Amino acid sequence: MKPETVIKVENLSKQYRLGNVGLGSLGADVNRWWQTKILGNEDPYLKIGEENNREVIGNSEYVWALRDINFEVEQGEVLGIIGRNGAGKSTLLKILSRTTGPTTGSIKIKGRVASLLEVGTGFHPELTGRENIFLNGAILGMTKDEIRRKFDEIVAFAGVDRYVDTPVKRYSSGMYVRLAFAVAAHLEPEILIVDEVLAVGDAEFQKKAIGKMKEVSEGQGRTVLFVSHNMVAVRSLCVNGLVLENGFMKYQGSSSMAVSQYLKGGTESMNRRRFGDEFDTEDFKLDEISLNPKGETSDSPLDEYHEIEINIVIYIKKFSERRKVTLVLVDEKGDPIFTFTHLKSGVKLRNGPNHLVCFLPRGFLNVGNYSLSFYLIQDSKESIFVEKGIISFDIQEGKRNLGGWMGREPGIIKPTFRWENYEMA
Repeated sequence: MKPETVIKVENLSKQYRLGNVGLGSLGADVNRWWQTKILGNEDPYLKIGEENNREVIGNSEYVWALRDINFEVEQGEVLGIIGRNGAGKSTLLKILSRTTGPTTGSIKIKGRVASLLEVGTGFHPELTGRENIFLNGAILGMTKDEIRRKFDEIVAFAGVDRYVDTPVKRYSSGMYVRLAFAVAAHLEPEILIVDEVLAVGDAEFQKKAIGKMKEVSEGQGRTVLFVSHNMVAVRSLCVNGLVLENGFMKYQGSSSMAVSQYLKGGTESMNRRRFGDEFDTEDFKLDEISLNPKGETSDSPLDEYHEIEINIVIYIKKFSERRKVTLVLVDEKGDPIFTFTHLKSGVKLRNGPNHLVCFLPRGFLNVGNYSLSFYLIQDSKESIFVEKGIISFDIQEGKRNLGGWMGREPGIIKPTFRWENYEMA
């Protein structure tokens, strides 16, 4: 017997207008309402717009966060939704959670939906943990007796026994998300929507969350939509996957193939940049910057266990001895992590073509998204060229023991130090 379809998305698109909300006049807003809601006509103000590509400077004031999305989800299925930041994942989940509506297309959902889209979703900060559990249960249509039967299990899972009668505004982000996930997972919705629950929390909670999602799908036949940048968790938890790119659905199929498509597409667009005349001056010409695992091409994904090559191809037109290339590694929040240059290794620029290669040790960078800022400095003090965020790249999870840690370890770098164990006298 074929499983029942519980989510059906057809020709779904979502358009946002940049800048001011509304159409600029009350008459235009009333006309849109009359044409679309009363007469059932196409929106007369719906413009073509542009795709949601943050790397391209657009001219339109409209942008498509999602465009022509079609898929179905069966009862008991765990669907992984993956894509780069800005691909449209959160917009899709908000539409499925009915916190925002689509511009065009339709969604059909059968069953109650519990959503965990961000830390504190559905919580009132002034209410205690206990009060928020009952509030969320009531929103899902549960009676007080049903919530009471689940209450102790929820509190124990979240590990907030001591603080359950404290207002949640005083919770740490980890406590907040643990309780929110526990409420969403235990109050028996037919469909559970989870966005980056593994981004916050320690290893113990992470393993419990993965185990609970497996339990509700395999053991209880409930449906889970799981968004994560953790490819190990997606492969482990999800049978099927959906890849979004610039608002379009790039791939739908098995989770392993979805992860491969995501990693391949990401490296093609993020780990290599070639420049035409963009950075061609009277002093130098910057041709290319790329990152790749040592001995492989820049189309190969970078993971936490690779030795990584940073390649810079630059043509120096004059004064090579007085100039140096300096790079600044920047994290996804925009904070600089450290600065490095070739001169400390005794490598100098030459007049003419140069192919500089910098080797980052195996296992040095933690999982996450990074960017490099590029400086060409003269006389060790004057920056004659600066381009911040000249290239961005992802460090993915390597092959790990699935019974252990499946998330981002604390810290930015994870160097391998020399250890010794001295024999005691």
